Amino acid sequence: MCRLFALTSRDPVSPMLAIDALNVMKEGHDGSGVGLYLSGLGGPWEEFKDYPILSGIFTEPGLARVFEYMADKGFRSIYSAMFKPEVEPPVGTPVRGTYASIAYKIPKEWDDLPKAVVDQRLVQMRLDLRKEGEESGQIMVFSFWPDTIMIKEVGDPLAIGEYLQLGREELYARHILAQGRQNTNYAINLYACHPFFIEGVGTMTNGENTAFIPIKEYLQSRGVTGYEGYQSDSEVFTHIAHYTTKKLGLDISAYKHIITPMNDDEMADHQDREMLLNLKRSCRKLIIDGPNCIIGCLEDGSMFMAQDRKKLRPGVVGGNPEIGMYAFSSEICGLNAAIPDRDRSKDFQPMHLDTAIVGPDCREVLQCSQKDPLALQR
Repeated sequence: MCRLFALTSRDPVSPMLAIDALNVMKEGHDGSGVGLYLSGLGGPWEEFKDYPILSGIFTEPGLARVFEYMADKGFRSIYSAMFKPEVEPPVGTPVRGTYASIAYKIPKEWDDLPKAVVDQRLVQMRLDLRKEGEESGQIMVFSFWPDTIMIKEVGDPLAIGEYLQLGREELYARHILAQGRQNTNYAINLYACHPFFIEGVGTMTNGENTAFIPIKEYLQSRGVTGYEGYQSDSEVFTHIAHYTTKKLGLDISAYKHIITPMNDDEMADHQDREMLLNLKRSCRKLIIDGPNCIIGCLEDGSMFMAQDRKKLRPGVVGGNPEIGMYAFSSEICGLNAAIPDRDRSKDFQPMHLDTAIVGPDCREVLQCSQKDPLALQR
């Protein structure tokens, strides 16, 4: 089993707050790895919020190849945060190269393209670099998107946090997803390390997805750039969230209608029964089998938590609107470590019909039920 911790704040905070919370929950994960998703970036990144950021790990030849590839595409780097450790890595962590996040100016000839076309091209460029890196062993790319940095590594989360100096101000962010555990259902591969990301949508999962194969096959049949390369059975949860919000045009509160639709009795008196029945039929191959707890973040900075019907993976949400900070945690002790000063009576543990959502204003936990009216995107 692994542990999840997510933090959303009105002001940028250090990723080490999330790493420390994972460390408090250490008995619940095996310390084999850590993955970070950072958005709502602070510090020097504030100036470059609209520019796509390429984040990953590169050898020196790999970095040279990336610069060549990007130049050929007409992209010009305008800011970068490079980190190459000068000390020995923790036990079990490979020596890699440079951990880099590079912001790029999009070529002028893209200015008149529709946003959907630009988004698709950015995803394709990430896939191209990933494929080249998998062949050469010189490049690993985790994201290429505005206002987004992803960091992944094998090893104990706290040890990796210290090794990579994750408390650097250039990594401060308003929205942080952190998972403590490498992928241990399959071979160790950083592309299998949570969180996963596509077009502004990031999620991570505690659990297992025994319905992985039919879900994967359905997603791959949709003709969406980026629904590929699955190294973990949990990556499909990210793509279903993307499909729900970006392709079906539904609010994230409707996510559970796709992954865990209500049964006929629960749906009998719902005001949107016909629509829900149609969704259930047309998206039946996206129904998940658990147990799973899913935490995610959307492009606007909204953060959410949902459970499957088995409700066998823990999850709790709580925070303090006065300081503008909320956390989503696998265990109460992680939440206590990050936000001790809060009204604990308002902590919320989603049940099988619930989705917990905190907006980017960090004012409250919105408790949504599948019994509520179906919502289009806010």
